Amino acid sequence: MLEVEKINTYYDTSHVLQNVSLKVAAGQSVALLGRNGAGKTTTLRSIMGLTPAKTGSINFEGKQIRGMQPYEIAKSGVSYMPDDLRVFVDLTCEENLEIARRVCKRSGHWTREKVEELFPVLADRRKQKGLSFSGGEKKMLSLGRALMMNPSLVLLDEPSEGLAPLVVRKLIETIGEIRRRGLTLLLADQNLKFCRQVCEYGYILEKGTVVHEGSMEAIWANDEVVKRYLAV
Repeated sequence: MLEVEKINTYYDTSHVLQNVSLKVAAGQSVALLGRNGAGKTTTLRSIMGLTPAKTGSINFEGKQIRGMQPYEIAKSGVSYMPDDLRVFVDLTCEENLEIARRVCKRSGHWTREKVEELFPVLADRRKQKGLSFSGGEKKMLSLGRALMMNPSLVLLDEPSEGLAPLVVRKLIETIGEIRRRGLTLLLADQNLKFCRQVCEYGYILEKGTVVHEGSMEAIWANDEVVKRYLAV
């Protein structure tokens, strides 16, 4: 579904991503692992067109999307939950969800009712503004908004960051339900234990370069790789 081939991305003159390549098959859940500053967020932003790659290739469902505007990429079937969530705090929960549907104009399984089934708290707080939401609730709302676009591929940036263990367990269940609906996921997260439970394959980034890849079980079992690239 997604094939990224040797992309190079810069912030001004800083060469952040260096020949990054990865693949995500339809229905697969893939993790981008690495410490802070390794290039995980930049990789997702490059795919989404928010921080455009200067060179390389990004193919989504057989179509070259590098060089397209973010809204065009979204309409083609890619949605993005950023690490800062970007909840519209002056809009209600219901309005935050509705705006994604109206802008993207893609039909499919995910409606407000289906999102509220997945996150019952959003139904309880439907008329409340985003400003009053806790961090965990904002994360649910941001993910729900990404689903409202009825994408084929969802990019998740640090979905487990800052969440209490109980909420992380709920997120694991939620991602499992999303996958059962046929969605493909590419997520960036530092939490190896979390990624092991929601992903089957992983890429490890270090200083903007892919330094290791393999099944999540193989990465989990490789103490040398974990200590070298993932230990804090």
